[in-house]
Amino acid sequence: MPDGPENKYEYVARHLEKRIREGELSPGGRLPNERVLAAEYGVSVGTAKRAVRIVAGKGLVTIARSKGVYIADRENWA
Repeated sequence: MPDGPENKYEYVARHLEKRIREGELSPGGRLPNERVLAAEYGVSVGTAKRAVRIVAGKGLVTIARSKGVYIADRENWA
């Protein structure tokens, strides 16, 4: 978890972004749901949800209501 002034949601978002940009999570693939991410990072579901919204704001993922969150194609990344 963050050592300095970084919030937990920023920490999770930064790590998700890194995983996506480095190819660990491939375009078109599905991002684990927020409950899984929360357990993986040891944070609340709300924190995981906020982190996903940050990565979505950068164009790295697309949120499909009731279907999941998918890694966007590289040309959409900010």
